[in-house]
Amino acid sequence: MNLDQLTATQAAADVCAGKITSKALTAAALARAKELSRLNAFITLDEAGAMKAAEAFDAGRREGECKPLGGVPVVIKDNIEVAGLPASAGTPALKSYVPANDAPVAAKLREAGAIIIGKTNMHELAFGISGYNTAFKTSSEFGVRNAYDVAKIAGGSSSGTGAAIGARIVTAGLGTDTGGSVRIPCAVNGCASLRPTVGRYPQGGIAPISHTRDTAGPMAATIADVALLDRVLAGGSPVAPANLKEVRIGVAKPLLANLDGDTDAAFRAALDQLTAQGVTVVEVEMDKLGELNNQVGFPLALYEAYDDMVAYLKHTGTGITIEALAREIASPDVKGTYDGLVIPRKLPGPDNTVVDAKPIYEAAMTTARPALQALYRDTFTGNKLDAIVFPTVPKVAIDSNPDASSLANFGLFIQNTDPGSNAGLPGIQLPIALGASSKLPVGLELDGPAGSDTRLLAIGMAMEKVFGRLPAPGK
Repeated sequence: MNLDQLTATQAAADVCAGKITSKALTAAALARAKELSRLNAFITLDEAGAMKAAEAFDAGRREGECKPLGGVPVVIKDNIEVAGLPASAGTPALKSYVPANDAPVAAKLREAGAIIIGKTNMHELAFGISGYNTAFKTSSEFGVRNAYDVAKIAGGSSSGTGAAIGARIVTAGLGTDTGGSVRIPCAVNGCASLRPTVGRYPQGGIAPISHTRDTAGPMAATIADVALLDRVLAGGSPVAPANLKEVRIGVAKPLLANLDGDTDAAFRAALDQLTAQGVTVVEVEMDKLGELNNQVGFPLALYEAYDDMVAYLKHTGTGITIEALAREIASPDVKGTYDGLVIPRKLPGPDNTVVDAKPIYEAAMTTARPALQALYRDTFTGNKLDAIVFPTVPKVAIDSNPDASSLANFGLFIQNTDPGSNAGLPGIQLPIALGASSKLPVGLELDGPAGSDTRLLAIGMAMEKVFGRLPAPGK
């Protein structure tokens, strides 16, 4: 069993064929998780529960009876509820909250035969891109660490799931995405992910930020594995790779800003590879993208965060209020956001002032967001595009320390992932290279029209055959 090359699809097939047991796969995943505790990838590693579930799966498996994820170890972000395991959302006030039921998305993975080995660490309350969380750690240093270099960030907010897949602890898992939180960790850890069209998956049992923007998202070793998870979560038929000669993608200048040398070179090389395979690449105008996105992003997330979290805390039955939650926030960046903006219902104004959030939120929902959606719609239809293509994040992973959570870094790392999120669009992230000088993963994203999730996955499956899988860390 070669964990460095294993995929979820292959693991399920091997268990189904009797080539390996779920118990052996799960034991190997748990052993690697403990060996790599320096990554801080886990808040809860459920060794006893996972082995019991794997043994029960093996004992109950009838010859020839196969499930899509039968016997395959997976991980789940700690803001998604799993029955009997703490669901902390990465914050101290919820560390003792143990839900009685699985969130619907977790239940769907379990029904498909997956073995949940643990709950993954994350940027506190999902409010960040670095994963530098001082509330939970399994090593001497704070912060979820990059699978390819422990001195670097694992991205956020689904940091631990990205690190666990990138480090080959597991082949698949779940995260959540509000403005980039499944795509950013997979970009910097060399894994694949889908931010689905909002509403594609059930959203119950997940600690929220914004009901308009939030969605669970599958993360995995390959886009083919992501497509497998998507089928488990959303239903539908298996996806076949697209014919790249029939694919038309657009490149927009606003999504090529602030690139470091490794990212720029890898992205351009990827476009050349795709063109050589028959993909049509066209330049498109989206000059107002940044302006419109700025009118939507923070107003939606920061205004909805209050009411949505109050409702979630009521659901937990813990009696914890949003004020009590905020008092215990460990990460200075998240505490500042909650205390200064979320709790008082404010938004940043001119000259370091804050202003009432409600009218800005209402304008975002009634005017700016529809305009952003129209810009995308017109760009897709006017240029006959399957997708818009861009580097998922402008830079490879940066150093993991408190400065990684600065507002400047937050803005930089969501630069490309945030606009499609605010428009409610699906986006896939796939690894394309290790940077020439950094030797760190570089990712490519494709955003498609609302509802085009299956088409995006088909295109991604074809493209990953062109790029190949990244070498495992340390190889």
